[in-house]
Amino acid sequence: MQADLTLKSGRRGATLDIQLLILVGILVLVMAVSTALTPRFLSYVNMINVLMQVAMIMLTGSAAVLLMIAGAFDLSVGMVLALTGVMYAFMSKNGIPTPLALVLSILIGSGFGLANGALVVGLKITPVIATLGTMYVAQGLAFIVAWIDGGANVTTGLPRDFEVFGRTMVGPIPLFLLIVFALILIFYFLFAKTNLRKYAFAIGGNQTAARLSGLKVGGVVLALYVLVGTLTGFAGMTLASRMGSGSPKVGTGFEFDVIVAIVLGGTSIYGGEGSFLGMILGALIIGFVGNTLNLLNVMFFYQTVLKGLILVGAVLLMRQLRSR
Repeated sequence: MQADLTLKSGRRGATLDIQLLILVGILVLVMAVSTALTPRFLSYVNMINVLMQVAMIMLTGSAAVLLMIAGAFDLSVGMVLALTGVMYAFMSKNGIPTPLALVLSILIGSGFGLANGALVVGLKITPVIATLGTMYVAQGLAFIVAWIDGGANVTTGLPRDFEVFGRTMVGPIPLFLLIVFALILIFYFLFAKTNLRKYAFAIGGNQTAARLSGLKVGGVVLALYVLVGTLTGFAGMTLASRMGSGSPKVGTGFEFDVIVAIVLGGTSIYGGEGSFLGMILGALIIGFVGNTLNLLNVMFFYQTVLKGLILVGAVLLMRQLRSR
């Protein structure tokens, strides 16, 4: 039995190594083609812009990849991102000190993560329905708050320190980018060195066996949902500060970008398999492809079609690798 488990683990490790090598090759190819198509691609300003765009995907994906490995996922992250940004702007505008508004907006994200976990773990609602429901709730609340403020976005009347976190520079690098990458490194440590990773793989591989072995499956899944919500709240607050406004529409499609990055990185949609580094590479590929299309003035809807093709292609490629 132990020999069989070791053999299976070795095969999964070999498959993962191949997947990572393929992703690195795809990333290099995308960068080479992008450089050939537009000389602006490799400029320092453009590289920083790409990193600022994909940093939010990587940040939320740092916890979402563990959640998906555990066999669950969160479709509400895009609208929670928008709601937390709107609430950060609304609270800052209406007399709440900006640092406190910052913390409260992150806690709103945590609250949605807790709600998602309670629906999935406590009420046994399938993750698709549970997180789809909270997605609509968050979206509706974001538009309601913006409407109460008097417009489509929360823009005017914001205090001067509202944009400090998102626009402060440390030399040539934005401060928030340094903080985000520090958080990503912390979660990589959690993924690589702690029992949380083992628990996620165990639950995603065989939830019944994990429960019979004494693992508190519900508690782990609930904690992962809270982590996803918290990081999404942080990302929403950061994005609002960088943009200088709170917009209910800013999170549209964000959940799709996170899922594509995770799946493209080699994480199984059924759970039990996944890679943190793969998620990082997947996010970079998505970011560079989108950036190149923007530089070439390709229409947004064509970019959406391409992202859908990338997602389907990633699933088919990973299935082919596992079958071999």
